[in-house]
Amino acid sequence: MSTFTVKAFAAESTTADLKEMNIERRDTTPNDVEIDILYCGVCHSDLHTARNDWGGTMYPAVPGHEIVGRITKVGSDVSKFKVGDLAGVGCIVDSCGHCDSCKQDLEQYCLNGFTGTYNGKDKHLGGHTFGGYSQKVVVDANHVLKVPENLDLAAVAPLLCAGITTWSPLKHWNVGPGSKVAVVGLGGLGHMAIKLAKGLGAEVTLFSRTPGKTEDAKQLGADHVVISTDDSQMDSVKGKFDVIIDTVPYVHDVNPYVTTLNISGTLVLVGYLGGLEPILNTVPMILGRKSVAGSVIGGIAETQEMLDFCGEHNIVSEIEMINMQDINGAYERMLKSDVRYRFVIDMKSL
Repeated sequence: MSTFTVKAFAAESTTADLKEMNIERRDTTPNDVEIDILYCGVCHSDLHTARNDWGGTMYPAVPGHEIVGRITKVGSDVSKFKVGDLAGVGCIVDSCGHCDSCKQDLEQYCLNGFTGTYNGKDKHLGGHTFGGYSQKVVVDANHVLKVPENLDLAAVAPLLCAGITTWSPLKHWNVGPGSKVAVVGLGGLGHMAIKLAKGLGAEVTLFSRTPGKTEDAKQLGADHVVISTDDSQMDSVKGKFDVIIDTVPYVHDVNPYVTTLNISGTLVLVGYLGGLEPILNTVPMILGRKSVAGSVIGGIAETQEMLDFCGEHNIVSEIEMINMQDINGAYERMLKSDVRYRFVIDMKSL
């Protein structure tokens, strides 16, 4: 298969800073589109992959799965896109297409494993996939998204991971007008959960450990803020919430939040992978038919639904723009939660 060369930023080892290098992209096949990348969001997954925190990173690693750009080439069999269209690429660039999950538009749960935008198996060129910290990307058109023209394009980029990660559980658990939703953690995921839940018509509460985020949360759309370290405030919301979106990315005690669920309510973990500590207390779950669940990103159709909804309601992420050359410093700031609330790379700087 013929290829062409583009500039990218990559990590070449677990401890190496990201730096500029050249990578190969495939020429468009009949089913592909080529996208000139304008903006790429910076996700915690990017950092974890670059530093091999989860194991299995293939180097050189080119992160980036919150991609917004314009289409520059269209394969001969592609009908839904044309040159010049705005396009988005999220976390998935391929899946088997025929398993039970894929048939239900749940590619994120592909039983044969979806192909990640980066660090996935590249079935075209061999080796592994390279993400959006690059000038261009070539993607199967079935995994490309239409981006509403009326939105701030840079601020759209994080919708493709942080947005869909919170939208998917909100939709699955039928959040709408009259729903009572709480969000644990006010970061990249949490601020999108507030915006989207509010957009869906829910009454939204932020759980925070400190009062310092109250004003920010209310500007984002939260109706209430509950300080989770204050026992009296926690007691005041026992049995209240239909859905809790828990975005905390590290080990934490979920038991206090479970008691705030309504009968048949569900706490959904979207931020943390691993074992819960301390042990999950099943008493309030059994006595109140309450659930603790998990959710990850969304399929292509659901992501398009989310983008269309955001276009209609003018919902985007809160971002800080950086140049590509600033990525290593941005990673260090992310580790300190020193961003409000998502970095986005201006790819013209590459």
